[in-house]
Amino acid sequence: MSTTDLPPAGQAAPATREGAGASPWRQPLSVWATAGAAVVAFMGIGLVDPILPSIAQGLHATPSQVSLLFTSYFLVTAVAMLVTGFISSRIGGKATLLLGLALVVVFAALSGASGSVGELIGFRAGWGLGNALFVATALSVIVGSAVGGMESAIVLYEAALGVGIASGPLMGAVLGDWHWRAPFFGTAVLMAVGFILITTLLKAPPRPAQKTRLGDPLRALAHGGLSTTAVTALFYNFAFFTVLAFTPFVLGMSPYGIGAVFFSWGVLVAVSSVVAAPRLQHRLGSVRTLHVALGLLLVLQAAIAVSAGLDAQVGVVAAVVLTGVPIGMNNTVFTEAAMEVSDAPRPVASAGYNFVRWMGGALAPFVAAKLGEEVSPVLPYVVGAACCLVAMGVLVVRRHHLGALKA
Repeated sequence: MSTTDLPPAGQAAPATREGAGASPWRQPLSVWATAGAAVVAFMGIGLVDPILPSIAQGLHATPSQVSLLFTSYFLVTAVAMLVTGFISSRIGGKATLLLGLALVVVFAALSGASGSVGELIGFRAGWGLGNALFVATALSVIVGSAVGGMESAIVLYEAALGVGIASGPLMGAVLGDWHWRAPFFGTAVLMAVGFILITTLLKAPPRPAQKTRLGDPLRALAHGGLSTTAVTALFYNFAFFTVLAFTPFVLGMSPYGIGAVFFSWGVLVAVSSVVAAPRLQHRLGSVRTLHVALGLLLVLQAAIAVSAGLDAQVGVVAAVVLTGVPIGMNNTVFTEAAMEVSDAPRPVASAGYNFVRWMGGALAPFVAAKLGEEVSPVLPYVVGAACCLVAMGVLVVRRHHLGALKA
């Protein structure tokens, strides 16, 4: 997702010097501890999916009110991306990871104790701050400690993302079937375990020689390639989180049913992230791979819209699960593109990119829920498909800015 302490563009990562081409799965314990904590951090994204209807019922809230659990989380995550580099360049990567984990433990537990939907939304915002600090630093720590080079580190990171996104809905379903509060307490416990593992197993990486200034990420967005990548990812993320945040209300299933759908979806996210995306990139190049993935997501969003309009639940389920393929591909390619497309230091470029693209994740849940409530449950997916089309258009119109990427 982000790269807070990565070496500046053009400078080899420490992992590269330890053996390029090594398997991404043969790593020191410190790397696995960080990746394991990353799995739990990414679980928080889809954790609430199966229990959204239960939360709405338990706290007497509307779907659009409950959707603010995503909006507050990602809005704070987006804004916090602007300060993660500033913080980590001063206190170090390990301290930033631990600070993020500690905040998630506190706010996940407080979320479970919420007495109203307003409290829950506020505590999810605090959770988003902790998640930003952790996620924005995790990849850079993995790159600095992993064996096998940058590509192996990204594969491992995206695998953690995929496993976390896949297991989050499953954990939410199992614990949420007992009580909607249970998944929040469960996350707090798992993140506390991650805190202990990183404290004991991860050696503090060296601090960067140059401190990041607060305004650096916004200045980096003046680069045409980075702004093009960021704006494209904003529209992609709107489509992505329309599927993730609004679909539970369309499915009309129990927490177990919703959890099973999004677990299957998450498995495809994971597999396509680490298998399909690298192969297509090597064959087609990054830009063409993005076109393929965005086009496929557009078609599947349209299929969800048609199935929802016909009240064909099987069609909705099949199309939703299949969106995991283009979403996984996009996640990997956008991550690499943000690191390669500009001449800014990678941590700075990534922070600016993530600030813009997570705004899509913040806007989509509330907008989709409002459209579904007040107009039609079909309309959010039509808008999602349109966002994919706009994203592809941005890539075409501004393709001259993407020369640093493999076309």
